[in-house]
Amino acid sequence: MYLITIEGGDGYGKGLATKVVAEVLEREFCFTSVEVTGEPRRDHPLGRLAIDSVRQKIHTPEEEAGFFAADRVDHSHGWILPRLEEGRIVVSERNVHSSLVYQGIVGSLGVNRIAQINSAALVPDLCIWVDCDPEVAMKRIQSGTLRMMSDKAEYFETTELQKAIRSGYSSLLSGEIEMPTPFDMGAIIGPVSNETTEREFRKKLTRHIRKFIHSHPPPLNVDSEAVERFMLKRLIKSTKGQTVLDGLGVEPARTLNDWLDGKAPWKVLREAQQDHSGALELISEDQRIYVPKSVLAHSISSICGTLALIPSADVNELREAQGPVRAVSDSHTHKVLRFLADRSNWVNQHKSLLGSDAARNQLRDESHSFGILCLVLWPLRKVLSKWISNNPDTHIRFAMGQIVRSGEHPRAVRDTIERLAILGNGNSNNSLPSGNSGLVNWWQGN
Repeated sequence: MYLITIEGGDGYGKGLATKVVAEVLEREFCFTSVEVTGEPRRDHPLGRLAIDSVRQKIHTPEEEAGFFAADRVDHSHGWILPRLEEGRIVVSERNVHSSLVYQGIVGSLGVNRIAQINSAALVPDLCIWVDCDPEVAMKRIQSGTLRMMSDKAEYFETTELQKAIRSGYSSLLSGEIEMPTPFDMGAIIGPVSNETTEREFRKKLTRHIRKFIHSHPPPLNVDSEAVERFMLKRLIKSTKGQTVLDGLGVEPARTLNDWLDGKAPWKVLREAQQDHSGALELISEDQRIYVPKSVLAHSISSICGTLALIPSADVNELREAQGPVRAVSDSHTHKVLRFLADRSNWVNQHKSLLGSDAARNQLRDESHSFGILCLVLWPLRKVLSKWISNNPDTHIRFAMGQIVRSGEHPRAVRDTIERLAILGNGNSNNSLPSGNSGLVNWWQGN
């Protein structure tokens, strides 16, 4: 879903930074997987061509830049993009900013020309700029360990060039030189200094990556709704034929055929909100800060919606099933699940009689309709919440019609209809909504 790149001069600690960032993402977040790569690709013919062009010194600077761009574009669309579309996160040691600095600034071709050559490549969602004193970097490059790991003779290996490279990164990534289009869309963090201890370097990187992911920025290279639909289809397929817990026994898995149980969608949502508001009255003010007031809030919708598609799950399994779009932090998930189990009674929690296995959570049958509805309405959550807040005296059954007729949210409306095609309309006797008017009729229970 996101492309994160690690940039900086040779010997600055990009390899360690790549490793640390990947570890944090793997340990703390809900991406399908964390994929680590780098450029130029030493194991690919196009990457080797780019590397050889620098070592052989028989090509013009623009030809060299073309070789790096060819490797990058092929890497972008043949390897990185398919992974982003599946909800994975890719961490790349070097990417387009390397070319902008090494060939555009140090090589004097100009950043605009390099951007033009690389314009078909993906845009990094986040660039982490690792910085280091060139003298320290040169000692690392010349050390036996680093020399054995990488043939740095292919690159720029003099102190003067390292100073020029550092200056180039500083000029470009600090904003002194305007970042060329389209690579001005991505976020930049840094400089992250790597001149003290490894422990301190790790702490700084961990703090930065957490802040970026927790801000939920829209991905630049893929459509998050397309990623979410991929995740939903995968989740439905993976849980077909599984069973749900029922006390100490089991029963067949729920289906998506008639999940509305004969009710209109607006009524399912209204009843869920009434139950939730009543449950909130049973907890203290201090506890309420952890539980949102609206059932359309991200955490409630994600947890109930995800549990509606899986038989049962501990917190780790639940967070994995949420994927990157519906992700809720570990601590918040625990707090909301406890509320849903103890106060609203929407969730059953089962603890193994033997051992110390984590409690497993199961959405109660009477809450299943609401859970699926959360997933269907996900693209319209914020719009519906705002409408309800702004129209306290208007019946909720009129909400969808007014939202659709306003014409202000065509994408969210279209995405909701697409989700109904995946999750079903909740009534096997009716056909799927085929347009805006069909969505309004479905919402009203017609």
